[in-house]
Amino acid sequence: MQAKRKYQQLPLHFMLLPGLVLILIYSYVPFFGLSLAFVKFLPGRPFWDNPWVGLAHFENVWKMPNFIRALGNTFYIAFAKIVIGQIVPIVVALLLNELRKNWLKRGVQTLIYLPHFLSWIILSGILIDILSPSHGIVNQVLGWLGINPIYFLGDNRWFPFTIVISDVWKEFGFSTIVYLAALTSINPALYEAALIDGANRWKQTIYVTLPGMLPIIVLLATLSLGNILNAGFDQIYNLYSPSVYETGDIIDTLVYRTGLEQAQYSLATAIGLFKSVVSLVMISLSYLLAYRFANYRIF
Repeated sequence: MQAKRKYQQLPLHFMLLPGLVLILIYSYVPFFGLSLAFVKFLPGRPFWDNPWVGLAHFENVWKMPNFIRALGNTFYIAFAKIVIGQIVPIVVALLLNELRKNWLKRGVQTLIYLPHFLSWIILSGILIDILSPSHGIVNQVLGWLGINPIYFLGDNRWFPFTIVISDVWKEFGFSTIVYLAALTSINPALYEAALIDGANRWKQTIYVTLPGMLPIIVLLATLSLGNILNAGFDQIYNLYSPSVYETGDIIDTLVYRTGLEQAQYSLATAIGLFKSVVSLVMISLSYLLAYRFANYRIF
């Protein structure tokens, strides 16, 4: 009987093979390239003939004048995205939960969810036109109000703010659906009991709705710690320029310029490996916190 059951499950195991092959090719084979961080890579020479330099590239990384700046920008932008990206969906989910007309509720959900499916290639072109200081609609409205045009994508003061707000606008619709799903799990009897006790809609939100959403809020907040060094390469690369490197340059864009534009492959690999190690530590910490505060486990 047991042998027959194993035979019946054999096709299911074969279904895993394509996924395992892809993971092997794109996730494990590239591990070999990490050795570039410990050698002096010389193009055209056999890889095993490259001289070993140990941790010299990592020492040079910390001496780079742009690295500390990029590291600080990465933490700042990523942290702002995490915080605001948590608050906005919660507020929108609470507001949508108060709508009684289902057609309006579904229509708003569709509109706010739509940007999630658009790539930053498309959205960057839209934002460049909208935020243009000469003909952008945002600066035209500011001009009607008597405010001088603002160079959102060319001013170091405004660029991080623009990056964070545009990212939240793109992604908050997806998180809103998650929080709306959490709202459906709240026992309606709790609202009835609160209403009998004289609680208005605001107090019901404070004492019933938010505590009911708290586990999923804690879970998503802790899991997002793993993205503390992911400030969004595709977004920033398509929107930034040399004039905003001071506040817009992040680790990923620094790696791109160092490795692909300046051909310093070993140095770029060392920067990327440093980011990966820190991200691994943060992801491990986030899962530990998720297990402790939200009782969430992967294994």
